[in-house]
Amino acid sequence: MEKTELWALEASELAKLLASGEISAAETVDAHLERIAAVNPRVNAVTRLLADSARQAARETDRRRAAGERLGPLAGVPFTVKENIHVAGSATTHGVPYFRDRVAQADAPPVRRLRAAGAIPIGRTNMPDLAIAGVHTTSQLFGDTVNPWDPQRTPGGTSGGDAVAVATGMAALGLGNDSGGSVRNPATFNGVAGLKPSYGRFPADHRMSDDEPVLGHQLFPVDGPLARSVADLRAAYEVLAGTDPQDPRAVPAPLYGPRPDVPVRVGVVTDPGGQGDVHPDVRAAIEAAAAALEDAGHPVEEVQVPRLQDALDGYGALLRTEFSLAWPVLRRLLTDDSARHIELDAQRHPPVDLAGYVRQTGVRLGVQRAWARFFERCPLLLGPVSTQPAPQPVVPRTPEERDAMMTPMRLLTATTYVGVPAVAVPTGLAAGLPQGVQVVAGMYREDLCLDAAQRIEERLGVLTPLDPRPHRFDGVAG
Repeated sequence: MEKTELWALEASELAKLLASGEISAAETVDAHLERIAAVNPRVNAVTRLLADSARQAARETDRRRAAGERLGPLAGVPFTVKENIHVAGSATTHGVPYFRDRVAQADAPPVRRLRAAGAIPIGRTNMPDLAIAGVHTTSQLFGDTVNPWDPQRTPGGTSGGDAVAVATGMAALGLGNDSGGSVRNPATFNGVAGLKPSYGRFPADHRMSDDEPVLGHQLFPVDGPLARSVADLRAAYEVLAGTDPQDPRAVPAPLYGPRPDVPVRVGVVTDPGGQGDVHPDVRAAIEAAAAALEDAGHPVEEVQVPRLQDALDGYGALLRTEFSLAWPVLRRLLTDDSARHIELDAQRHPPVDLAGYVRQTGVRLGVQRAWARFFERCPLLLGPVSTQPAPQPVVPRTPEERDAMMTPMRLLTATTYVGVPAVAVPTGLAAGLPQGVQVVAGMYREDLCLDAAQRIEERLGVLTPLDPRPHRFDGVAG
């Protein structure tokens, strides 16, 4: 096989060819580095290359295979890592100058697990400043990342760099994180698949220094993979799950729950909360996904999300109260534009007092209970990632503009608040832009999400990799 074709293969295909000896890890890494050199100047997704260490890891993989040693299930597969996840020997910059020299001494748990499975980190990827500066991927250190489908649309965020890298063939897998949609939103806007795991499913380490995160920042952010196919998400899921002493929250839940005798019931929500803001293209995507599941034998019915407003209010109260305490320090690390997202949000969700904060911890349990009862009747929930297609990459200036940006993603926020798993999967193109949906299940039933997403993908297809539309930046990762 020509080396230049390797970047177009999915992770599972690469792993199979590498295991059989049909291709080498060295030529696979080189092909992806060449793809980055050719494509990244147009999209600015990869911030820094890990070329030397990637080539060294590839040579070691090839040596071990030639020696007949047992290799991991993702041996030789290149992956990118978001700028807020530790990679040993690389600075974890969070996109801001303050952290540009904070070189990690050890891998974060998901990076360590992917390496143990044989995958090879090939580059770091862009994100908004501190992952709190909105849903468009732009940072002080690295600038704007471009949507490869349309430069006038945002690639989403905050894991936009990984989504673009995977969509354009610069990496077979991306490792991002999701604290309110930051894997699923860019996955959908770039035409790839993304997994937000249950709380506690994957071990992680989100410390920015030696300080441990407070309650809301323990409960909501989860690391998750992005890939071009659901099969690749499943391969990453099986590697990333499990306990780890670095993260006592990680649970030893089975990867696969009891297998249903028949396809499970699917609840479909098109307009969560009845806001009336569903774009026709988004509505068509949900209808297509529902039809695909029905065709696969799933009973399908229209539903509404349980206690949606309580989830949205509780998410805002917990996080914005915590942000208010740290804001004097965080504000100094941000530009006016990147700070505005939090400041506008604080006008909608002002901090609560101690009694209110404690009360909200109980509200969350009640909302989780309502969702658990919902999933007992409907084990799957199908709905929008965003009720609007990818918008222009503008910085909101007023609370109303911020509402227009965030309200369409309310189902992302609610599922994060509850802690349940979700898979974003593409459904096709509309007006030249990728469309997609998310499939949600009860706690630790990622397997149900992946199975349903696979059935949608089998009927509606895979959209990427693609060559980005012309758009050039001054900076190139190096």
